[in-house]
Amino acid sequence: MTNETAQRASFTHMKDGTQEDWQAIAGSFGEFAKTLPDRIMDHLKLLEGDFGGFPVDRLTHCLQTATRAHRDGKDEEYVVCALLHDIGDTLGTYNHADVAAVLLQPFVTEENHWMVKHHAIFQGYYFFHYLGLDRNMRDEYEAQPHYQRTLEFVTKYDSPAFDPQAETLPLAYFEPMLRRVFARPRQSLYKKAMSE
Repeated sequence: MTNETAQRASFTHMKDGTQEDWQAIAGSFGEFAKTLPDRIMDHLKLLEGDFGGFPVDRLTHCLQTATRAHRDGKDEEYVVCALLHDIGDTLGTYNHADVAAVLLQPFVTEENHWMVKHHAIFQGYYFFHYLGLDRNMRDEYEAQPHYQRTLEFVTKYDSPAFDPQAETLPLAYFEPMLRRVFARPRQSLYKKAMSE
């Protein structure tokens, strides 16, 4: 059954929806949700060739960050967070870390979500002062439980991942990890409905 021939709801306003309508919608949602990893892979590929002034393109940077984390023995979820930490660059020009964090939030632990959400502030230590910003902005988070984790991520994996000569595992290498992490949400408004 294709998207065009799938059963559709009959309402024109949500207040008029029936049990049958919402069962049809839920069925479509389930099928669509299964393809989330494919859409994420496609979106990551949009970063290829986009240098934004950096020494490597944005995809290479993401792959190098993930490669560094993987080679250092980080678990799959962490490595996938490293891979996707800048996926928001294309749509979240002014808040790329927030975009990545929202995408990951249903599938990852609180500490990994917090790390991705705040990494842009932490990496600012290396360049904010060149842009008239406070390079020590990250200091306001020192009391947060995930401060050290985020500092390590930025220092060891994110910030040094702009080397055209560095080891860069291909996207296909990380795809199985990504698919496993995104196989089922840990938390979601819809989690209970999906499990029935």
